[in-house]
Amino acid sequence: MEDYDRHNGRPHRDDRSKAGEDAIVGRNAVSEALRAGRAIDSVLVAKGERGGSAAALIARCRDRGIPVKEVDARRLESLGGRNHQGIVALAACKEYASLDDLFAAAQARGEPPFFVVCDELEDPHNLGAILRTAEAAGAHGVIVPKRRSAGLTPAVYKASAGAVEYVPVARAANLVDTLRELKKRGVWIYGLDMQGEPWCGTDLRGPLALVVGSEGRGIGRLVKEQCDFMLSLPMAGQISSLNASVACGILLYEVSRQRRGMAAR
Repeated sequence: MEDYDRHNGRPHRDDRSKAGEDAIVGRNAVSEALRAGRAIDSVLVAKGERGGSAAALIARCRDRGIPVKEVDARRLESLGGRNHQGIVALAACKEYASLDDLFAAAQARGEPPFFVVCDELEDPHNLGAILRTAEAAGAHGVIVPKRRSAGLTPAVYKASAGAVEYVPVARAANLVDTLRELKKRGVWIYGLDMQGEPWCGTDLRGPLALVVGSEGRGIGRLVKEQCDFMLSLPMAGQISSLNASVACGILLYEVSRQRRGMAAR
């Protein structure tokens, strides 16, 4: 992505290497991206930049549900060089889906809904790995929170090995409310937690959403309260936990195994 002139938004050809490939740099460039309806993961604004055209851009972002984050100006310089004008948008590698899109994907395949919910999973490599496994295991979609979570960035795209193209990803403004909506629509919520019941004897053939927590603290308390069941993986060694994407992958394939058995009958 090229850097942009402070006054007219034209790119400085000698500054191309300064901006990340996913960065849209400067007020005019961000305004044009919003006008064109480009998929944007989040917008970074320099602390104190809340007046004039910046305020109008922030309002447009909020109208579209795009998270706006205040950051130090040095963060913006690392993405867009000196001419960031106090604002940089981080482009999403794909448009986010709606919850209805996920249900439609299940309906189109004539299968009970099978979703993955990521509770504040911040590592893009973990999210990418989950997307890759979710696609391979036949999940109909992935749900991530709008804030405090990795989004559909180029790093996630790369880690997913392109699975982002085939798995719809919805972004929830409030994950607890989204889980409540899933339950109203007949989906059972299963959380992954070290204190849960062993997964081996659990029937996972019906409509379900599998919740995986963040790398550090696991599933949050309010999200955990919405889970109908808590499942754990038996640990035979000395290590007490697994990487979030690995644990999620094991359960995804157990769901897939049980569903294939159901289809065979």
